[in-house]
Amino acid sequence: MKTRRSWHWASSIFLSYLLVLPTEMSAAPQGAGQRAGEVSRVIPAVSIGRGGKTLNAAAKSEVDWQDQINTQANARARVLLDDGSVLNVGADSSMRVVKHDAAAQQTELELTYGKLRSQAQKLSRPDGKFEVRTPAGVAGVVGTDFYLEYGNEQMQVIVFEGFVRVCNLAGDCVLVKPGQMTSVRHGDNSPPTLVQAPLSMLTSATTDTWNGGSLAVAVPSVAAHSAWSTVFLIGALAAIPAVLVPVVVTRNQSTTPACQAVPGGPQPHCVK
Repeated sequence: MKTRRSWHWASSIFLSYLLVLPTEMSAAPQGAGQRAGEVSRVIPAVSIGRGGKTLNAAAKSEVDWQDQINTQANARARVLLDDGSVLNVGADSSMRVVKHDAAAQQTELELTYGKLRSQAQKLSRPDGKFEVRTPAGVAGVVGTDFYLEYGNEQMQVIVFEGFVRVCNLAGDCVLVKPGQMTSVRHGDNSPPTLVQAPLSMLTSATTDTWNGGSLAVAVPSVAAHSAWSTVFLIGALAAIPAVLVPVVVTRNQSTTPACQAVPGGPQPHCVK
């Protein structure tokens, strides 16, 4: 009799465990623990939030689904996803890799706050997706180089290469092309508008997410494509007159000979 009671008691515990186990498994984030990529460059202090724990990030640190990449002041992190896409996380930022299935070309990222520059691999599958979500909206790309910033309840997107579809939470979308930018504010259902990105914004978008290495690595689209090289060249050339003109004017003012009126002449002329 005592053995039978013990067996019933053990069976009850085992059945209770089976009933609780599916609930606990379903409560875990989908894909948690599945590899998404790795940290390829880091400027301390950068941490990875995983399963309620905080890990110090270093080069070669693995990045899994549901991992939260957090950077402090003056910190930077570069994450190389398994499909070859590159994520440059700026300072004072928090970005989560919700999902990255390289084979299925399904990538979902969340930028809670801060700055992120993404260089996404071109999608070849018709159902492929590469999205970055913020509390204000979502940016969906198809093989591109773009910058995204979220702060003070506003999302800002600048495109360097390719196309980005930016939508607000109401579902109103706009297609952003290279050299253009748009912004979406949390709670504002007005359709996004397009503007040309000024050179100062393009420069700050690059420097704010630069995490070491050569400039060619930090801005590959600018160095590798003549179109964007032309844009930066034009900007640089446009700045030259602003520097040189005051110098030229000053020199002319100091070396120009005095003009004196000549008796009987119709107009004064300069005497050397």
